[in-house]
Amino acid sequence: MAELEDEDLLAQLDIAPPEAKKFPLMKALLIVMILALLGGGGYFAYTKFIAGALMGAKSGAESESKQNDTSDTESGAKDEDLGAMYSLDPFIVNLAGSQGKRFLKVTVALELSSLEIRNELKENEEKILDSILILLSSKTFEDVYSIQGKFKLKDEIATRVNRFMVLGHVKDVYFSEFVIQ
Repeated sequence: MAELEDEDLLAQLDIAPPEAKKFPLMKALLIVMILALLGGGGYFAYTKFIAGALMGAKSGAESESKQNDTSDTESGAKDEDLGAMYSLDPFIVNLAGSQGKRFLKVTVALELSSLEIRNELKENEEKILDSILILLSSKTFEDVYSIQGKFKLKDEIATRVNRFMVLGHVKDVYFSEFVIQ
């Protein structure tokens, strides 16, 4: 009889019996365990696949540059000096097909064929910036994520800038900053 009164009192106060409190605790523990497993799996995937690929690309580029350095010193050839450089302000654009969720920030420096064409570049700077901006915003994440995509983008930028040049040309394009978010 006393038991019935306690249950009636608990029902009136909207207090759940103690057995019901175990379920949310079990649910929380299960969620924490799942998150820990997902985090561990993500870390494993990053170290196994992504970081390994990045390290492989770096070591390949370093060994290639070391080979070039040794071949130059063996032949007695001197490294070619960079031409006149012309730095552009950073570009920040939304990538195509991302619905505004991904953006690209790029800082570009142009290697010019001679110092005399700096004035020509300054005269056409708005046209050049517009052309590069249109090019960058037309790219998708897949277009610019790979190394090959970056080299292709450099060639496309040089081609677009050279359309506006009469006295000289852009020899090469260098990225001093390349961020994809």
